[in-house]
Amino acid sequence: MEKWLKWAIEIQSLAQAGLAYTQNVYDIERYERLRKIAEKSDISLEKVKDLFCNETGYQTPKLDTRAAIFQGDKILLTHENNGTWSLPGGWVDVLETAKSNTIKEVKEETGLDVETVRLIAVQDRNKHNKPLYAHGIWKVFTLCEQVGGEFVENIETTEIKYFGLDELPDNLAEEKCTKEQIEMCFQAKEDENWQVLFD
Repeated sequence: MEKWLKWAIEIQSLAQAGLAYTQNVYDIERYERLRKIAEKSDISLEKVKDLFCNETGYQTPKLDTRAAIFQGDKILLTHENNGTWSLPGGWVDVLETAKSNTIKEVKEETGLDVETVRLIAVQDRNKHNKPLYAHGIWKVFTLCEQVGGEFVENIETTEIKYFGLDELPDNLAEEKCTKEQIEMCFQAKEDENWQVLFD
């Protein structure tokens, strides 16, 4: 893929996310301008629209990746800014794979460097998490191993901590991960012959 096209896709993705979440009229104007910039190129307008803004047909689900990182018999959770705890992870960005996104999200939220070990599960979020969302989401859980790094303050999390299965906090961010999903990660860690779960 040409370098300019990767840049255009990333600018378009950032602009679309900004338009989805901001309520500031000046930011809306800026994000719409970014979207226009992303559409400029020497290829036809029809091809640009196909690439960016005119998706039709079936609505497809978003992807969310979650990392299970263990230290002995304890699993790492991140303390979110809203006071809840969660497995590190987040939306899969454009130009990222499930694997690369898992590694990236862990680095951003915890400061840790990890390698992916094996896939644990691919789950339909609305079958496992609450509240229900209007759009579809698939959650990808991956067993990971820390290979370096240390916690760094960031805009999403206030601290990280390892918990045993019998000492999980009550205030889990259940829209992101439930106690049952964390238990599943413990089971996958202990079972060398783990079979990937999927809905």
